[in-house]
Formats: sequence, C-alpha cells, structure tokens
Amino acid sequence: MSKLIRLTLVTAVLIVSLPAIPALAQGTPPTLPPGCQLGIATSGAQWLICVPPNWNHNLVLYAHGYVKPGPVLAIPWDQMTLPGGPSIPELVTSLGFAFATTSYSTNGLAVQQGIDDLRDLVTLFANITHTSPNRTFLVGASEGGLITTLAVERYPQTFSGGLATCGPVGDFRKQINYWGDFRAVFDYFFPGLVPGSAVSVPQSLMDSWENSYYPQVVLPAIANPASAYSVTQLLRVTQAAYVPSQPETAIATISGILWYNVFATNDGIEKLKGQPFDNNPRWYFGSSNDWLLNKKVQRFDADPAALFNIANYYQTSGRLKSPLVTLHTTGDPIVPYWHEPFYRVKVWASRSALMYTNIPILRYGHCNFKASEVLAGFALLVLKVTGKELVGGTQALPDAAAQSEFLRLAKEHGALR
Repeated sequence: MSKLIRLTLVTAVLIVSLPAIPALAQGTPPTLPPGCQLGIATSGAQWLICVPPNWNHNLVLYAHGYVKPGPVLAIPWDQMTLPGGPSIPELVTSLGFAFATTSYSTNGLAVQQGIDDLRDLVTLFANITHTSPNRTFLVGASEGGLITTLAVERYPQTFSGGLATCGPVGDFRKQINYWGDFRAVFDYFFPGLVPGSAVSVPQSLMDSWENSYYPQVVLPAIANPASAYSVTQLLRVTQAAYVPSQPETAIATISGILWYNVFATNDGIEKLKGQPFDNNPRWYFGSSNDWLLNKKVQRFDADPAALFNIANYYQTSGRLKSPLVTLHTTGDPIVPYWHEPFYRVKVWASRSALMYTNIPILRYGHCNFKASEVLAGFALLVLKVTGKELVGGTQALPDAAAQSEFLRLAKEHGALR
C-alpha cells in the first residue's frame, strides 16, 4: 500500500472517529462503592466522600485536571476512571483508604482555588466522619498534578505526601509559552484557519469549537494529505510529542493543544490579571525556512502583572518536607515530560532529593496511564510516607496482566521488596 493511500485512509478514519477535544467533559458518575456521599460546599463546589467498612484511618484526596470555564461546578466524572481499570474511588476504597474529591470552587484555571478547596475538604471530612485521618495522601492529574505538588510543598502539616501525575510541575511559565508558541507557529503554517490568536480567542469560536468549527473546519484541513508537510514542520518546530509511525497521533497532538488554546487563553488572562505569553525574543527553528518563519510569525509581549502572579503563586519551589512521587508519560503532547527534569533540578537545589521520585512511563499521550502504573506510584508513596508496603495492591487490580505489571513496576522502583 502506498504512503499516500495509507495516509488518505488514516485521514478518513480520523474525520469520522477522532474526538474533537480531550476527554475532559464532566460526564456521568462512575460506579461508586458503598459508603459514598455527595454534597455541596459553602463555596459552591461539589464534593464526594467515601469511607469503606474496612477503613484503615488514612485518607486519599484526588485533585482533578482542567475543566473548561463555565458556571456549572460539578465533579468531572470522566476523569474518575482509569483505562482498563476500576473507578478511582473503587480502587482507593478497595485498599481500605477513605476517598474524597471536590469539583473546585471555579472552573478553568483553578490552581489556587483547588489548593484551598482541598484543604477545606480535609476539614469537611473530619466534620462528617467525626474522625481526623492518621495520614492524608494527595493524588492529582494534569492541573491537579500541579495543585498536588504546590500543596505538598506549602502544607506538609496537612498533606503527608503526594502523587502528582502528568502535571506542569517544572516551570508553569514555560508551560504557558509552550501552548502559546504552538498556536503562534500553527497560525504561521495554517494562516487564517483558526480565528483569533495565541492571546485572544473570540467567544464565538469557543461556543462553536467542539460541535462544529473543529470537526467541520479545522480537522479536515489538518488531516488533509496535502497538509502533511506543514503538520510535520509544525511539530518539528514546536517539539510537540507524537509518534511518527502513527499519523493519527500528530492530529491528536494538534487537536489537544488547540483545545487548550481555545478554552484556557481568555480565562487564564483573567485569572492571572494579564496576558502571560511572551515570544518576542524567541528564535524558532526546525522549519524548511527558519528565517521566513521568524520574520512572519506573530509576536507578543507578556504583561508584567501576569508574570508576577505566575512567579509568586504558580511556580513550584522544589522544597519538600513530605514525599512526592511523580508519574509522567515521556510522550506527553499537552504537558511535556521536560517538566520532570526541571523539577528535579529544583529539588536538588533545595536539598530535598530524598523526598522526590519520578516514574517515567514510556508511552505517547497525556495522562495516558494504566491502573497498574498509578497503583505502583501510589504504593511507592505509601512506602515513603509510612515505611510500610501497600497492603492488598495486587488484589485491587482486575486481571492477572495488570497485577503482573503492578508487581514489576513496584519492585523496579522500590515500592515492594
């Protein structure tokens, strides 16, 4: 089969089946274990608390990932189930831990509010159960990974330790510039295809992106075989992760990053009190004509107020008094793996190296973890906090293959002897 025919077939499949946005919709609740209750906090945030009959008097809090801006506050249930595994509440309570999560008191960029809401949830849990947990473990994904890291750094007296997965923990400003650079370079290779810019998104585009504009306008354009060369150059210049032998991953990467540009840009500017993206001094390279690219690409200057707020409220320090384990796919196109070595440098500089462990997962995708991998990370966290191995971890997984993978990873990273 010729390369052109193969690419045309892939394009046809993508247009029919590729989701227009990452799986971040709020969705419907998964199967919840016995002993769970839902409620609304005074802030308006929705919360979930589950206490199993065999509670070991330890609590696991879950910090969810990004939810697009909007007035409805609800737990993003679609983020509560691991691929090929049970729901997160089921997995946690099956191990004897209590489980709690919250929607946060705001959608969109919710890092500061998320930290406060999770601290409030610890108090709420104690009030509802009339018992303070012996230890509180914080687990977070994506934006929740950053929330987890910052909370563990700042409040070691509240959080015994954290498992931060696929989060922008290394450098939040570089993360914003990564998304901004991608949109600016995308506009150079696909001029006029997406209205607005890297720093301004029309409300009409936000309203129509998921249902019509992306699937009907953007996807056919970028998946067209005639655009393959431009797509390749875009990904080469931005260094966004994809698998060259799997053309569908190139489209998925573009789709995912553009989704964040469309839904996170205006909200981020509002929350940060200014425009944070700055590419004025940047020299882009990797295209067939770097001189022309750098001459014509649109340039932007960040607002000082936004940079001040990022530096003071969104940047991790690497100063750890409680253990932190991070889990990250090496081929993450949304929050790149380079955050992990950046964070490790901070940890070394603060002399906290013994408190930090990173588990790299050799795979493409954002937060693309198996239940066995997440459980191995959690087992390592429990060992680092308590000095004891996780009891019942193998039995909590659904099949023999997942159990074997858990045992391999846990032993490889020292979570089991």
